[in-house]
Amino acid sequence: MKTIPAGFATLVAAFATRLAALTAVVAFALPTHAGEVQVAVAANFSAPMRKIAAQFERDTGHRANLSFGATGKFYAQIRNGAPFEVLLAADDTTPARLEQAGLGVKGSRFTYATGQLVLWSKRAQFVDDQGAVLKSGKFDRIALADPRVAPYGAAAIEVMTRLGLIQALESRFVLGESISQAFQFVATENAPLGFVALSQVFADGKMTEGSAWRVPADLYSPIRQDAILLAKGKDKAAAISLMAYLQGDQAKAVMRAFGYDL
Repeated sequence: MKTIPAGFATLVAAFATRLAALTAVVAFALPTHAGEVQVAVAANFSAPMRKIAAQFERDTGHRANLSFGATGKFYAQIRNGAPFEVLLAADDTTPARLEQAGLGVKGSRFTYATGQLVLWSKRAQFVDDQGAVLKSGKFDRIALADPRVAPYGAAAIEVMTRLGLIQALESRFVLGESISQAFQFVATENAPLGFVALSQVFADGKMTEGSAWRVPADLYSPIRQDAILLAKGKDKAAAISLMAYLQGDQAKAVMRAFGYDL
């Protein structure tokens, strides 16, 4: 029977020790109880949230299952028992109402971003940088989100009212059930222009296509977008982790890239 050299035995023992240490480090780095969180996301925040969710899963192991839509509709669904655990709203009033109703965790609300409204057309040079096209009458339809359920739609109404154009333009309205649908009306040129969220036409510091007017902030109330931990997520590690992640530097960098103020 061959005898194993002492030096070789020592090498094997050392390797085993290092392997055990490495395994312990990896086990520590990965979440021990990776889970899922059901997230209701305001339609205007779709693109940045997809990127944030991918980073969140990579960094924490938790998976965020995203549903996109109008904030007003999410409010109704949550009131009726929808299984959402986190809400990223397009306003700050809906999360406050949910908290008051006991459907949101008290003290968990925070403003994750402030949205910006733009008048946009897929056509180059159709919308000027002063928004004078609204007074020109050179269009038959103008898209906006339904102001009854979508804060960006309510902001658009506020803008046209302050400009004294609401009566002249309301017969041309094409209403989308969310800001995403309003954007689609313009993107498919079913409407030549429309009020959309800056994040839908802006990425990596520049306009993606077409022409746009960034509506001055003094023409509409600030679109403060609040997040809230919902009652169904109060004991869920993944939900709590996502709320913290949204306030971190990586998530904020994504939001800035899409034109949000923080």
